Amino acid sequence: MHPAAPLYSGGILVNPGFEDGTQGWTESIGNASLHIESENNGNKFIVASNRQMGYHSPSQKLENLSQDMKYTLSAWVQIRGNVSSAFVKATVGMDNTTYTCAGNVIARNGCWSFLKGGFVPDWSPFYARLYFESSRTDVEILVDSVSLQPFTDEEWRLHQQDGIIMKRMRRVVIHVTDLHGNRLEKANVTVEQKSRQFPLGSAISQDILGNQPYQVWFAKRFNVAVFENELKWYSTERQRGKLNYRVADQMLAWCSANGIPVRGHNIFWEDPKYLPSWVSTLDKEELQKAVNERIESLVSRYAGSFINWDVSNEMLHFSFYEDRLGSNASDGFYQAAQEIDPWTPMFMNDYNVIESCDDSEASVDAYIQRLIEIKASGQVMEGIGLESHFDKPNIPFVRAALEKLSTLGLPIWLTEVDINANFDHQTQATYLEQILREGFSHPAVEGIIMWSALHPYGCYRMCLTDNHLNNLPTGDVVERLLQDWTTREQGMSDENGSFKFHGFHGNYQFSTSYGSKNVTKSTSVYQ
Repeated sequence: MHPAAPLYSGGILVNPGFEDGTQGWTESIGNASLHIESENNGNKFIVASNRQMGYHSPSQKLENLSQDMKYTLSAWVQIRGNVSSAFVKATVGMDNTTYTCAGNVIARNGCWSFLKGGFVPDWSPFYARLYFESSRTDVEILVDSVSLQPFTDEEWRLHQQDGIIMKRMRRVVIHVTDLHGNRLEKANVTVEQKSRQFPLGSAISQDILGNQPYQVWFAKRFNVAVFENELKWYSTERQRGKLNYRVADQMLAWCSANGIPVRGHNIFWEDPKYLPSWVSTLDKEELQKAVNERIESLVSRYAGSFINWDVSNEMLHFSFYEDRLGSNASDGFYQAAQEIDPWTPMFMNDYNVIESCDDSEASVDAYIQRLIEIKASGQVMEGIGLESHFDKPNIPFVRAALEKLSTLGLPIWLTEVDINANFDHQTQATYLEQILREGFSHPAVEGIIMWSALHPYGCYRMCLTDNHLNNLPTGDVVERLLQDWTTREQGMSDENGSFKFHGFHGNYQFSTSYGSKNVTKSTSVYQ
């Protein structure tokens, strides 16, 4: 595969396709060599060789960046050396004091890989420098078709709105007629959306049980939930063989009674910090027996009860079971769970895929590669779980990561959205709104859950309300977006007896009145 032409004709970059040699490009810092090579089809690209430091690479100076703009970045990258692949990231150094990761890729030896990302400057620097880096100094870095394109906040929001209209809404025409089928002009029409199709919800804990005000508050707003800790192995089997699903059963019963579907989180957690204490002491044979019993007990009990399962949580970062049971242990977990509960989608779930550009273990390419490995073992992988525990979001990078993941054609869920508690409440709210809008507007995202289960002591990192259920700024954001993403219309039928509107997907009640006659009907509006 040869690199495609630079997106946006390279945007603000000089010589993005290297047709003019190295014009506009220099070595970042140091003594690496830059030269131009050509492929058989005449395509030209730049090569950084004799690299002594990770940041030795092609570099271009950027001037007049603005913190009021969002910048999207793309490039085609390849490596050359004695390794099959290497993690390469694009970095923007601002005024030689601040460095922002703007994109990453697992670059391959002998073929081109597509890097896509972006950034928002923290301030308006006098100048900045774009370069590519890899800790593998023993490889050459090849780069082609680089693009850096700025967008205003208004342009970004308009693109989001286009996505929402195309994916989350539908054009609806109501025809008002009399008993004889004659269309009626100037009939009063009221449209009220009663429920939303798009799953937007929050984690809950056992503290919701018996707390009627909290139950009412939650059920009024959200149409999906996940148990914070109550389904995890350390909660259901504190001592080996002593299973206790009482709390999880009660929580599921409450959700079912209120028509709230639930994600199954999780069957296993690869992080050894979150194992039942007795599991870590088992030998290989006993551990295999224990995990088999866990799958059989948990998945059999709740088969068909959850809308999807997180099977092996955070396996990009941790490998407790693989280290002890073999490199294909997690593949076996998916197979066993799927055999017991074949109609429930099985998800991967991990962090830093869209939250961080610097985490080589959880890059988009690493996530995709792990999915491919699981599918190659014969398992049907049916969903992408992105935890979404954010510090300050890099929204252009989030969009780029979602775009790349969406090429797999699998449903994407933002499964544990929150904002770092080190920010004040208003800043948390600002960043939360950015994430919710970006997720809701992306066509591949099929659900969003916030990690905001309320406890007497507060929440994990981000609450939506105080303990008296008074909204915090984050709660105000959620309330406002729920209103924005719910359809209410009122008007009159036109000369053709028609009333037209764009409505969000969900269940509706239509009311019409004409003279002394009133009619109310319920229907669903889906894609």
